[in-house]
Amino acid sequence: MSLNETPSGERTHIGFFGVRNAGKSSLVNLITGQELSVVSDIKGTTTDPVRKAMEILPLGPVVIIDTPGFDDSGKLGNERVKKTREILGTCDIAVLVIDASGGFTKADDELISLIKEREIPYLIVWNKTDLDGSLPGPEDAQSVSCKTKNGIEGLKEKIAGLIPQREEKKLAGDLVRAGDLCILVCPIDESAPKGRLILPQQLTIRDLMDQGAIPAVCRDTELETLLRKPGIDPAIVITDSQAFKKVAETVPEDVPLTSFSILMARYKGFLETAIKGVSQIRNLKDGDSVLIAEGCTHHRQCNDIGTVKIPRWLKEHTNKSLMIETCSGNEFPQDLSPYRMIIHCGGCMLTENAVLARMNSAVKQKIPFTNYGIVIALMTGTLERSLSLFPQLHSLLKGE
Repeated sequence: MSLNETPSGERTHIGFFGVRNAGKSSLVNLITGQELSVVSDIKGTTTDPVRKAMEILPLGPVVIIDTPGFDDSGKLGNERVKKTREILGTCDIAVLVIDASGGFTKADDELISLIKEREIPYLIVWNKTDLDGSLPGPEDAQSVSCKTKNGIEGLKEKIAGLIPQREEKKLAGDLVRAGDLCILVCPIDESAPKGRLILPQQLTIRDLMDQGAIPAVCRDTELETLLRKPGIDPAIVITDSQAFKKVAETVPEDVPLTSFSILMARYKGFLETAIKGVSQIRNLKDGDSVLIAEGCTHHRQCNDIGTVKIPRWLKEHTNKSLMIETCSGNEFPQDLSPYRMIIHCGGCMLTENAVLARMNSAVKQKIPFTNYGIVIALMTGTLERSLSLFPQLHSLLKGE
């Protein structure tokens, strides 16, 4: 991914929901200006969620998501409804499309309840108004016709009005000053993506540059050589979690050290919860189940961090016979009661809302929730040092 592109996790995710044949796909095609979704008069044409990342005026960088009908039935239909529920948990804005000629259905009422439960900004759209002009509330609903294209621009304006104005957040830029030298340690091993840096590394480089700081990028194998060079006096060192122990042994104690994963947890808003949750590792017993969750889907390498390395390190550290389960992408269990703890990735490919929805689900079900980098720091004995930049959180390490 280019540094000039807006990452998926930084885009506003807008989901289109409704029953079969409400005209969701036709509406999505009109809004995007592309034949993104297959359109047919046959109910249930959209069988899987369809996503498109793009820039749309006046919405800006967004991900548009077309979903299967929420009233689908049968074994396959129930799986499609399940997928639609999962998509709802990743959205920043929900658009409920209703066939004006048919009115509200039981499935629409259920969708509204789910949207309100998740506290997602939403808009009701009356579609096919060329067939029926009588529209029972609410007053702020938008009337459109995919056939005549009436109301489409007005719909875009209303959706734009729902996009939350987020406070500008920093990954690392607020931890340094303009002109500061910042060393970023990015190991290149068999799991590193060919020809590019992973997203948290890209985002951190850009964030530091925006601050006027000077990022210097090296591998863990060249870190010691870099630190020995004359005039090298880093204000901070940020490392990939997997190299935490080696880097901690190399970087002088008086130099602040943290990881990309810890910075991502802070950026996504769940660092405090993750610090509290990591202590659960000490309470794990033989037979306990641990869920390792990733927000993205990628080609698994033979020594994959989420499915191979962390499970191995966890069992070695605890000396317990643990049951490890994994999930990725939009798959995240609604019922978390089978698990003693959840270890999540940094969430760079998920929106803040999506990550916090997972965290809140765990908190409500009283399941400890943490992330990769904090777990690795604990197991390598570097957690306290990695949080030296955030002294206000140190008390959480002691369970206070």
